[in-house]
Order: sequence, then C-alpha cells, then structure tokens
Amino acid sequence: MQPAGNFAKELKFALDTDTAAAVREWARIELIPDPHAADGEDGYRTTSLYFDTQDLDVFFRRQSNGRAKFRIRRYNNEPVLFVERKLKRTGLVAKRRTEITLDEIDRVLDADLDWPGRWFARRLSHRQLRPVCQIEYRRTARLGMSSTGPLRLTIDRDIVATPISAVGFTSHSGVEVLSGREVLELKYRVHVPPLFKRLIEEFNLEPRAISKYRMGVAALGLVGDSDEAMIINA
Repeated sequence: MQPAGNFAKELKFALDTDTAAAVREWARIELIPDPHAADGEDGYRTTSLYFDTQDLDVFFRRQSNGRAKFRIRRYNNEPVLFVERKLKRTGLVAKRRTEITLDEIDRVLDADLDWPGRWFARRLSHRQLRPVCQIEYRRTARLGMSSTGPLRLTIDRDIVATPISAVGFTSHSGVEVLSGREVLELKYRVHVPPLFKRLIEEFNLEPRAISKYRMGVAALGLVGDSDEAMIINA
C-alpha cells in the first residue's frame, strides 16, 4: 500500500471531535476516497517509527535537524514498509521514501550494506539518529484535483505514542496524544485551492503548526515541562 504522497505545501488544524466528524462528512461529499484505503471506504491505520539524536536535536530543531524528520512508516499490518525523510523548508514540504520489507528493517542500522534503503541508513548513521518513539493513528484520506494539481485531505484520530529503543514495531500500550482532538491536514500544490478555502471558511478553521512526533515525545515525558512549547512546530 502506498497512499498518495508528495505535496509541496500543507496546512494543519487541530479539531474537536464534533468538528472533525462534520469535516469528514464534508470531505466524503466533495472528494473521492484514497484508492489505497483498507479500513472501510477511506481509512487505514498508520504506524511510524521516529528517530532522533541522544539529545533530541530533531525535537528541539537544532541546526539542520530542525528541517528533517526520519521515520519508518507502515500501513495497517502489511509487510511492506517505507523509509522516509520529510524535509520542510520555508513552508515547502518534500519527501523521499523507499519501499522495503519488514524483513529488511534491521538493515537501517547498517550504513555500509548495499540495498535500496542505504541512503536512509547512511543518514541515520551520519546524524547519529536512534529510534525514539512509535506514533500510531487511524487516518481518513480523501483525494481531489485542482487547477494547479492534486490535493489531499486527511484526518488523523486516536493518536498514540509509545517509547521504543530498538528498530521494530511494538504492540505495547502507549500514551494518548492530543486527547479529544483530531488532526486535519490539507495538502496541495502552489496555492490553497478554492475548495480548501471554502472548507476553511465554512468551518471557521485556524491553521497551526502541529507535529505528531513532538506531541508524542512530550506526552511520553521525554522532555521537561518547560519544553512542551516545542510540540507546536511541524
């Protein structure tokens, strides 16, 4: 499974459950379902392993670590995984991802091994990144088209963070993140399309920078109380 990917820009919103339900129904009228969805007509479960340095330089956005996140992503319980780098700079988002299998997951610790995910392993090694937490959530995804290209709407709910210390997915109980709220993301090319402008106006939405990784780190108590402001920045 590989849901529709790379978009140049994105807007994020934190919604209460009632508003999220209303936006979900709006999207089901205005947009088509993600053809890769497996949970009903437009949903699937996403699980990601996030990496950071010993000093959490990614979390604190120190130097070049502030612009890139490295993660391993899995959809539902499929044996196919994706190693990813998400790079954000001056409001633009770019992703690089490579498909691997669950059996290959240990290779991300070997920067010298010649395989498709070598670029990811080399960056983990160069940046001294280690597994920090697993973020899991249920996603609704709808797709559309605008005059400037494709667009995508997702709503994430039941977000759970679990600490990890090894490269591997865990079934251990985690900590709920953003309790009572859901995360809406609007992804598009160039300019906010008229359809999304109408959505924002109709539901009186206010965009904000949201990072599920940073919220997860804070929820797990991996940083001090004074650092909680860092969860707001994608």
